[in-house]
Amino acid sequence: MIIPNASADGDIIPVTIIRPSRGWKGIDFKELWRYRELLYFLIWRDIKVRYKQSLLGAAWAIIQPLLTMIIFTIFFGQWAGIPTDEVPQPVFYFAGILPWQFFQSGVSKSGISLVASRNLITKIYFPRIAVPIAPIIAGLLDFGLAFLILIVMMFFYGIVPTSTLWTLPLFLFLALLTAVGVGIWLAGLNVAYRDVGYVIPFLLQVWFFLSPIVYSSTIVPESLRPYYGLNPMVGVVQGFRWAIFGVGKPNLTDLCASIGVAIFLLVSGVFYFKRMERTFADVV
Repeated sequence: MIIPNASADGDIIPVTIIRPSRGWKGIDFKELWRYRELLYFLIWRDIKVRYKQSLLGAAWAIIQPLLTMIIFTIFFGQWAGIPTDEVPQPVFYFAGILPWQFFQSGVSKSGISLVASRNLITKIYFPRIAVPIAPIIAGLLDFGLAFLILIVMMFFYGIVPTSTLWTLPLFLFLALLTAVGVGIWLAGLNVAYRDVGYVIPFLLQVWFFLSPIVYSSTIVPESLRPYYGLNPMVGVVQGFRWAIFGVGKPNLTDLCASIGVAIFLLVSGVFYFKRMERTFADVV
């Protein structure tokens, strides 16, 4: 709110009074748009800090999923003999690792972002929700670099993209929504309860094995299917492989459940975050 204030020489000086939001309000998109340059800065800062003083720099965005793929191929593909829907094992695992790495990196950084940015939060006002969103959006760069390697691998194995490839951005958007929803929840909780920072790695580790990354979702028993789809990353990983290879078409029920849970996490996360936002500067 802006009110006039008279100076010593009689001039009227506008004074802006900032009050914390009250109630269960959602995102103020107009306000977020006004601070879009700050959001760009936070995204760029996260990208620079990620590879600052790194010998290989952005190459880690490629090396990490590539090494993970090799390990999975040896242990789960060659030794355990887990089926990969007749898709070459390295490509099958790499296609599952890409969306998961984007989700995992975004959630882990977003969850601790408010505490890590305490100096910024306690000094100036801006929409706090920009802080946990920034590292998730910044992860799209790593995803894009690693996706180039997937294209090279598909060419090497002679895999031709299917006509469903156009749906790939939709599943990436679903992964983005899920990461933002979970990240906002964890970021808000981590300010009030610092134990959350220690829980995040364990949570992601359990979530990893509950998602069809090292195995095909077709091996999941039918009795567990109604509950399996409640994991949003099931729909994401299934959708990625189906969009690229045309195999393992997502079950419509599973996909609808994944989308519903992702939307619920996002909406409830935003409301919780806005509810707690006015206390961040005091307790962070």
